[in-house]
Amino acid sequence: MKRRAQMEINGKTKLYGIIGNPVEHTMSPLVHCTFAQALGINMVYVPFHVAEGQLEAAIKGAYGLNICGMNVTVPYKNAVIPFLTEVDMRAEASGSVNTLVRDNREGREGFIGYNTDASGLWRAMQEEGITLKNEQVIVLGAGGVGRAVAFMCANSDAQKVYLLNRNAIKADDVAAKVNNSLRRYGKDCVTAMALADYKKLLTGAENRYIVIQCTSVGLAPNVDNVVIEDGDFYHYVKFGYDLIYTPWETKFMQLVTANGGVAYNGLKMLLYQGIEAFEIWTSCKVPRENVDKVYQILKNKLT
Repeated sequence: MKRRAQMEINGKTKLYGIIGNPVEHTMSPLVHCTFAQALGINMVYVPFHVAEGQLEAAIKGAYGLNICGMNVTVPYKNAVIPFLTEVDMRAEASGSVNTLVRDNREGREGFIGYNTDASGLWRAMQEEGITLKNEQVIVLGAGGVGRAVAFMCANSDAQKVYLLNRNAIKADDVAAKVNNSLRRYGKDCVTAMALADYKKLLTGAENRYIVIQCTSVGLAPNVDNVVIEDGDFYHYVKFGYDLIYTPWETKFMQLVTANGGVAYNGLKMLLYQGIEAFEIWTSCKVPRENVDKVYQILKNKLT
């Protein structure tokens, strides 16, 4: 990737950003600003900390300030939906939005919602050679990302998807919504379980799962925490994918590898969900050389 001169910010610069709480730790500005500079696109991308109770005001304010698009991170991926003018089919089915595009249609004043989390994870897993077809998958966590991931796995022809959550009622609700969305495709394979009941899945040595860790448990600085501490569980994990990328190797990942599985962190998912958002906003395809360069920059910052 040839280094370009620093982009000049002027009256034609388009503004993008990310909203969340907290948001100070995000690496998304590095991703988007690097792509913009490499491709010669006059845009900047900044984080916006949105305090509890201020989400609707933030969305209206962003539209009023002519912000062109935003990413959405925790805890607003579900909560943002009522404040949007439209939600695309994939985001509606997954019940989670992480990318907003300014709605410029006449009579509309707001943003359209998309979800690139699940497709970003799918692209990252494909790059690692992990396929989901006919696999049994355990998804840990039933939040916005967990729901999107469960939908993606089921829609990618996983044989069975087990959605585990501390709050079993929430897991039941999310699984029901995912299955309802999948029925249009003739699928219904997501089963909700209380996290405490995970041992019911450890029924035989022939069962080896792909496990996707979708909670914030283990995120720095709480690096000694893990959703399931029982070492027996990890004997049944062949691939473990932790969506956390700080620390570089989480305790979840350590337990997977210590028991013979292969573990990955969430950095490539972060990168690919960002690429998809960038391509939606700019209609520009990010070249492979730029993808590899930005991944290495991110990795160097984390290791």
